[in-house]
Amino acid sequence: MQRRTDEILIVGGGTAGWLAAGILAARLNVRGQDAVKITLVESPNVPIMGVGEGTWPTMRTTLQTIGVNEGAFMRECEATFKQGSEFINWRDNPEQAGRHGYFHPLSAVFHSAHEFNLAPYWLLGEAGGNAYDEASASQVFTCRNGLAPKKITTPAYMAIQNYSYHLDAHKFASFLTRHCTENLGVRHIRANVTQVKVGHDGFIEGVATDHAQFPELEADFFVDCSGSRALLLGEALGVGWKSIRDTVFNDTALAVQVPYESEDAPIATHTIATAHSIGWTWDIGLHTRRGVGMVYSNSHCERDEAERILREYIGPRGKTLDVRKINFSLGYRRQFWKNNCVALGMSAAFIEPLEASAIFLIEAGANMLAEQFPRVREAMPLVEKKYNKIFAYRWDKTVDFIKLHYCISRRCDTQYWIDNRDPATVPESLRERLEYWRFHPPSRFDFDHAFEPFVLDSYLFVLYGMGFRTDLTMNRSAFGDEALARSHFKEVRQLNERLAGELPLQRELVEKAYRYGFSTI
Repeated sequence: MQRRTDEILIVGGGTAGWLAAGILAARLNVRGQDAVKITLVESPNVPIMGVGEGTWPTMRTTLQTIGVNEGAFMRECEATFKQGSEFINWRDNPEQAGRHGYFHPLSAVFHSAHEFNLAPYWLLGEAGGNAYDEASASQVFTCRNGLAPKKITTPAYMAIQNYSYHLDAHKFASFLTRHCTENLGVRHIRANVTQVKVGHDGFIEGVATDHAQFPELEADFFVDCSGSRALLLGEALGVGWKSIRDTVFNDTALAVQVPYESEDAPIATHTIATAHSIGWTWDIGLHTRRGVGMVYSNSHCERDEAERILREYIGPRGKTLDVRKINFSLGYRRQFWKNNCVALGMSAAFIEPLEASAIFLIEAGANMLAEQFPRVREAMPLVEKKYNKIFAYRWDKTVDFIKLHYCISRRCDTQYWIDNRDPATVPESLRERLEYWRFHPPSRFDFDHAFEPFVLDSYLFVLYGMGFRTDLTMNRSAFGDEALARSHFKEVRQLNERLAGELPLQRELVEKAYRYGFSTI
């Protein structure tokens, strides 16, 4: 007799737990028949790590899927629009080269993988000397000029320029809690899990808690969102941890909330990541404040030095603000799914916050779990195998992309940068690509996996923003569409002119979104 999988227990809240609850509830229970019962239990004593988060454009689809009103979400989570990231001083030591930077926008005008790859023509000088990001993406213009990605008349979740969000992670978790319990039928229990009960077959049967009304919670399937402790997958099921400390060094962050100097101060429409001698700072603009932090390697720097750089970056106001320290466990589980348990969030993996991949990978994991969810236990082994294979690939490629920002830098002003550039710390898969790209521009054939987390355009923005050299001297004859390329570069410039007269400033749109919301289609 087949054993049905009708009840899911999520252990842990925060962004990971509540996104999982929302996605699973919305996608598994579209129709009333055979609904899956979803319970989330979270400790009242464990604070979430969030410091003011960056997201990917997938968040718009997620919020739509779980039935969230975009205006209400933004207002209650202090969210603003994000159109990409700006990287300052990553290429060279600014004391020698001066301040410099490039953008990694969320979208190019002509997508290199399926429309027209402008990169080789930029390399051949057809863009008239403009930087690659500026020549190929109108979002560089909107970010530099503080423009929003849409208008108040643009329907909810629709875009003129591709966008995601900056948000307050604590408020986001509270917002999702209310939405999931009030609108999606998720049962919420605040209690500490004191024991995980594993059967003779290695499957989890339930958990014990310190809640008088719910001393035991049983389920057919379990989602571990308990943070780096990984109560279920790590402690109870014994799945080990694969460290990436030999590749990615930044294991510590200092975070601070910085109020704006005035209520009408501009809000940056992108994340600002500034490289320093021993790490980098993030700078995220929310509605009433900035979220600022310093990411560094504890092996290369003491806290006092990192905090000095952080406060110096903020300026005079930074002298009196409270700073919170956050430690990271760098790496990922050797399995993400075992038997009837899958891990999401920090229970599964963590790589430093550069490029804001954490929430995207939570979304991706929850969506695959929902789409492939085994309603009978006999189906679990095959889904487990697929899930582990796909997410091992996704995390490996995320490590590659994060490492790319460091290993092609020309900075050698400190041991931190020397170690980050050491070829011995670069994954072989990334070394192979970089060697090939020295004489061939990256193309869609280098990104042929459906689950590549960072696509061709993302690599192009970082590679050529960092000054990576691709020598096409011996291959010019392969690129004969010069006229078309020049036409496309011109279209980007013309789009910039149209957007300048069409899009409002970021703060202007954020204020209107809070007040009026957006229409629905």
